[in-house]
Amino acid sequence: MNRTIAAASAAVLSLTLAAGAAVAQDFRALAQQDLQAAHDALAANHPAAVVPGAAGDGFRAWIDAGLQDAQGRAGRVNSGDSHAYLMRYYANGFRDSNIAIRPTYEGLGPYFAIGWPGLTTAWRNGEYVVSYVKPGVRNLPPVGAALVSCGDKSAADLAADRLDRWEGDLTTEAGKVRTAPYLLWNRNNPFAGGVPSLCTFKVGRRDREFQMQPQPVDAASLEAAYRATVYMPPANPLSVETVDGRPWIHVHSFADSAGWDAFNAAIEAQAPAIRAAQGVVIDLRGANGAATNATARGYGLANRIWTPEFTVSRQPEAGSITYRATPGNRQWYAEALGRMQADPRFVQESGAVIEQTQALIAAFDSAIAAGQQTFTMPGRPSVPDTGAANPVAGKVVVLVDGGCSGGCLDTLDLLTRLPNVRLAGSTTAEDSIFIEPTVMRLPSNYAELSYGHKAWTTRTRGNDAPYVPAQGLAYTGNPTDETAVRAWVGTLFQ
Repeated sequence: MNRTIAAASAAVLSLTLAAGAAVAQDFRALAQQDLQAAHDALAANHPAAVVPGAAGDGFRAWIDAGLQDAQGRAGRVNSGDSHAYLMRYYANGFRDSNIAIRPTYEGLGPYFAIGWPGLTTAWRNGEYVVSYVKPGVRNLPPVGAALVSCGDKSAADLAADRLDRWEGDLTTEAGKVRTAPYLLWNRNNPFAGGVPSLCTFKVGRRDREFQMQPQPVDAASLEAAYRATVYMPPANPLSVETVDGRPWIHVHSFADSAGWDAFNAAIEAQAPAIRAAQGVVIDLRGANGAATNATARGYGLANRIWTPEFTVSRQPEAGSITYRATPGNRQWYAEALGRMQADPRFVQESGAVIEQTQALIAAFDSAIAAGQQTFTMPGRPSVPDTGAANPVAGKVVVLVDGGCSGGCLDTLDLLTRLPNVRLAGSTTAEDSIFIEPTVMRLPSNYAELSYGHKAWTTRTRGNDAPYVPAQGLAYTGNPTDETAVRAWVGTLFQ
């Protein structure tokens, strides 16, 4: 977890990859080594191992059994791709959205496949339906046809074999949506197999069999297929426009590189018009909130629209945080404190945060010295209602989908507590109560393990609980048809 060591490891990795075929890699051995290292780090440091309650049941059930399962599959690992898939399989088996093992090199990307039948499926309204058919490819089911089975496997069983844990977590709605395009693709995953040969689709009222003939792979077609299936944020993720006379505020990313300074300036300049409008849309579709500052970005947006005086008493209670008292977790905070103290601007502006971190490290020291497995620190207390009037005159529709994750969900914790706000769209991603990531390089240098190192046991929103729009506010159409989406959103203001 040492940042200097991580940087050095990255340099070693780049040299290894540059050598290419000149250096033969035993990916099977690397996979076994990385799986064991990930297991050991999680067993030694993850709060779920020792914090009681249902939220940690999945962790405790999978940590050893999953390792045995994954190690038993390591014999089929013979490439970087298969190594990455087996690492993802083990990480996703925890059913914890904040545990991940990701490649340290440029991965497959959302549009990658080495084979496909010329069509793509989407998860819509509880079934896998054809969302795209490549122009010119004949004898395929039409768009809208529902997959029934391939061979002797139902669509659900096929997805469980080919997608679950390998591509994502199919126990969640968002996981089904994000992984659906790959159901019939060959993504170079030796554990999932190639393109199925014979599949049955419901076309209208009839079940019809179709031969799935592998088609030539070209990047443009795969990208077009994916974009016709899953909503993809625009190139400019932060912007404000006027749609049907209403401000439409686009926040499709919480990344630090998204251009927040200019966006925040635009929100501040337009705040009077936004507050006076008869309706406002805050569009959070595709807003990955994995960035460290994501929650602060979201709260900052709310404060610029509603003012801090109005939002402060409506922020959800922080409650208490439980820490697992280990040297590894202590080291994370010691390194964070070092970075804070090395930044003159941070020292000047955030002295309270430095003091809190110092107190936390002292608590780690006391707990470790006393042989305690955990300790708990109180969170920020709730703030009484200030009596400030709501400055936003009209209804506010917050538009979400399965891409809203991490800090985006924290932002919803606040927005959904504000008056005249309605949550619309489709089910969001989910977020474990085991938060704030530790990232460590695994021995192969080909992968990094990320996991939440503290437990927010008192969080109002449950463990891995998504936001689900209420009846009448759920969008059931094509999420990639922007014209249709905007027309539907317009009806929510009538």
